[in-house]
Amino acid sequence: MKKVLLLVAVVVLTLGLVAGCVGVKTYKDVGEDINISVDQEFIIALGSNQTTGYSWQASYDETMLELVESTYEPEETDEDIVGGGGTEFFRFKALEVGEVEITMTYAQQWEGGEVGETKVFTGTIE
Repeated sequence: MKKVLLLVAVVVLTLGLVAGCVGVKTYKDVGEDINISVDQEFIIALGSNQTTGYSWQASYDETMLELVESTYEPEETDEDIVGGGGTEFFRFKALEVGEVEITMTYAQQWEGGEVGETKVFTGTIE
């Protein structure tokens, strides 16, 4: 009986996690307009190589957006590659109706670190 309850709990938790990901749009290209509704979430995914000391930093109007989480996933390879890259994911939640701009800066994070690249994502929250 305990095994059945445990299995049911695992299934319910898994379905909850999957349901939370359904309908969440991911943007990778600055040419794509972000078009979402208030309380809706979206993800910006950008290639990154944190082993070089560079990572993406998001700059945005905090009255319009909330950064729900940011994560880094190394690229999956058959071998462990030292210095291999991956992807950084920034999950945002829309808070207010209006125009939104998110500036993503790829830079070394220590004081005086170099800026490698800047990408600006724009869109509308309805």
